[in-house]
Amino acid sequence: MKQFPRRIAAVLALVLLLSITGCGSSDGKTHLTFQIWDVAQRDGMQAMCDAYTAKNPDVVIEVQVTSWSEYWTKLEAAAESNTMPDIYWMHTDQILYYADFGILADLTDLYDDPNFYQDHYSEISIGNASGSDGKIYGVPKDKDNILLVYNKEMFDQAGLEYPNDNWTWDDMESASQAIYDKTGKYGYMAYNDEQLGYWNFVYQNGGYILDENNVYAGYTQPATADAIKYYVGLQQNDWCPDQAYFAETSPGTAFFSEQGAMFLEGNWNLLSELNNYPDMVGKWDIAKLPKCPNPASGDGQAAISNGLCYATAAKGKNLETVKDVLRFFGSEEGQRIQGESGAAIPAYLGLEETWSTVFQNFDYMIDVQQCYDQFDYVVQYINNSSRRKWKAVVADEMVRIYNGANIDESLAKMQEIADSYVQN
Repeated sequence: MKQFPRRIAAVLALVLLLSITGCGSSDGKTHLTFQIWDVAQRDGMQAMCDAYTAKNPDVVIEVQVTSWSEYWTKLEAAAESNTMPDIYWMHTDQILYYADFGILADLTDLYDDPNFYQDHYSEISIGNASGSDGKIYGVPKDKDNILLVYNKEMFDQAGLEYPNDNWTWDDMESASQAIYDKTGKYGYMAYNDEQLGYWNFVYQNGGYILDENNVYAGYTQPATADAIKYYVGLQQNDWCPDQAYFAETSPGTAFFSEQGAMFLEGNWNLLSELNNYPDMVGKWDIAKLPKCPNPASGDGQAAISNGLCYATAAKGKNLETVKDVLRFFGSEEGQRIQGESGAAIPAYLGLEETWSTVFQNFDYMIDVQQCYDQFDYVVQYINNSSRRKWKAVVADEMVRIYNGANIDESLAKMQEIADSYVQN
């Protein structure tokens, strides 16, 4: 195994040894730790664990929640000191890093049925759980996509029809201008982001961030460059805040304080937003992303889809027990529990709409069917084994573009940086 970078203090490793590692117990049971980063999903994860331990009373699973930033610091320290949690979420941005270092257990043959993954999960879900060598290092957990969230009252005030399946970028712009003219509020809020921003526009226009083999970047490819220029240019309109505004106020905060009419949101946030903004229930809804009206190629439809997976350490002391838990998490029963809890849209094919169950608890139900219909043309979250090395530099260059840097020169730099790692 490659040497894992030594960046974390030894005292943190000691704390992790005491607090994260599944430890022995005088009750004779196997105690497992399950690490996640989203408190909103804790109940759903606990429900799955409870269903498993009800059938296996000799196992105890403790769900531990930490913040996103602390999660990766702790996990890296735990990998360094061989004190990994027994089960943990793995993100697409990180899985290749951990898999390539030999940290993650190979779960390719987890199920007796050699076709289990292929029969029950999409290629995107399997891809998000795979390493550079093509082996599967995580059990697919969920899948997501990006939706257009819009304020119905602002559309009504401007005398506009709500966004529909035929909406294009042009419709989004004209609606934004009409809402701004009528209400003085922002229209579409074009935030500088990848999955929640310009990536979607690039693929709608027929461009790409990485080529079909996930090797070479496409920042200078004409369709990609044109889409990025279009997206960046949106903030030149009076109805779109600039990035200085977003440095103080996120588009979601602006939307739910009724300062703007539209923004792109991940479906994973919709439930918490319904809970956190009860006064807004009934005032907003979701729609598919507007289409590119004149794409360089394709039909103008695309939305970036990502998904987490459940992983475990290759050298975990409770590995066989953990694998049995993971088999349950990836089963139809386990995935159904996750969906009905509202935690996330299950990755398991055919169970997507179980996620709708929890939304029925609200007096007004947003049109979550839009989430499912858009899966027909989603694009896999962009990633390869070298992206973690150039991601931050590319993001910094996008900031420079918004601050007035020559966009063609910046795109060329982004292309050069990304491709410089191809042979490394």
